[in-house]
Amino acid sequence: MTETKQTQQPKALQVVASILSYILHPVFMPLVMTLVLYELSPVSFAGVTVSQLKMWLLSIGITTLFFPLFTLLLMKGLGFAKNFHMETTRERIIPLIATMIFYFWASHVFNSIPSPLIIKVLLLGSFWGIIVLFMINIFVKISLHTAAAGGMIGVLLVLMMISPVNIILPFFLALFIAGIMGTIRLILRAHTPAEIWLGYIVGILVQLGAYLYLR
Repeated sequence: MTETKQTQQPKALQVVASILSYILHPVFMPLVMTLVLYELSPVSFAGVTVSQLKMWLLSIGITTLFFPLFTLLLMKGLGFAKNFHMETTRERIIPLIATMIFYFWASHVFNSIPSPLIIKVLLLGSFWGIIVLFMINIFVKISLHTAAAGGMIGVLLVLMMISPVNIILPFFLALFIAGIMGTIRLILRAHTPAEIWLGYIVGILVQLGAYLYLR
């Protein structure tokens, strides 16, 4: 099931939704959320120097952003994918497996070095999330966008539990962004409402589960 039976949306709205879909692509989530967590709760990064943070951002960027994008580009070049949208569950199989390997490595590295708990939770939750998404993808085309949005909400919930910093306003902003992500996927008719909500649920639960495992 690749389309929902919805009324055709205005062309301009679809263009805007498509642009936002790229800007809010789930591949950016681990790197962006690492920086966001640092900005929201510097106390959680006590003892981390600026140079360390830059190296961590570079490492996370290469592992969770560059390598997955390179894999998808390679797949398209070899003819294994028609485009970058991965419109069918079958086209998602190889990218999800590759991303699973990259996310595992990122999580393993940061669990092996002295690093903030919230970063370990983010990366382990992201790795677990890819595993769950891969399993669900066998049966239904779950929304990767809303899974990333759910992960964003989940890791902020964890931050609220472990940090003395008040992040109520950023949390509500995250809810707003998550709502936009689900809406644009519906506008583009990429998913059914059930697939959208399933993504949210998976994203939140894996981050909370990662926290319970690591604490």
